[in-house]
Amino acid sequence: MPDVDVIGRLRCWVLDLLFPPRCLVCQRVGTWLCAECVSSLPFVRGPVCQRCGLPLQKEGLCRRCADHPLRIDGIRSVFLFQGVIRTAVHRLKYRGQRGLAEPLGALMAEKWLERPVEIDLIVPVPLHPRRLRQRGYNQAALLASALAQRVQRPVREEALVRVRNTHPQMELGRAERRRNVQGAFRCREDVRGRRVLVVDDVCTTGATLEACADALRAGGARQIWALTLARAP
Repeated sequence: MPDVDVIGRLRCWVLDLLFPPRCLVCQRVGTWLCAECVSSLPFVRGPVCQRCGLPLQKEGLCRRCADHPLRIDGIRSVFLFQGVIRTAVHRLKYRGQRGLAEPLGALMAEKWLERPVEIDLIVPVPLHPRRLRQRGYNQAALLASALAQRVQRPVREEALVRVRNTHPQMELGRAERRRNVQGAFRCREDVRGRRVLVVDDVCTTGATLEACADALRAGGARQIWALTLARAP
């Protein structure tokens, strides 16, 4: 059977050859994001919930985390899931534009290093093997790889496995999301005593990240943070 990652890289090369990168903002050919355009992106700014990273009017916990805090030490997101960033995520996930992961992962690293938390390793949220075969790559793993190069921590792509092919979270309500991913992940590497950063593209309710944290905690991880490219409302 052909290697999934080799097929994915070949697909990316062909797409870049036929459709060279254009800046998502100004459409300049040759780059996915111009340095001049980065400042116009919808960064998460101002106070956020100390646990889930939801933008707030003032510092503290959001109402949901005050009542029922997520079972994860903290979640941070770099952008709001809107405008150009929504387009970028769609192209990265569904249109094979893998090259976007490099500049977006670099921006994730830049924001993480502004207020770093000590971590030992980086773990991307895994796709189910069936979905991985369909897509040809895991967008969270691509972002994690670009991030890891800059924060100088190893990526453990195989640390988590998705044991159930769950329904797409974006099609579900808040309560359904939690049920959908409960028990969907399993830790299969030794993470005892390690401080782990889980990486994904978008956080909406935090249910997927919480389910990953549950699996890592069961595997012995002592601290689990999450970083996502974008935060949905």
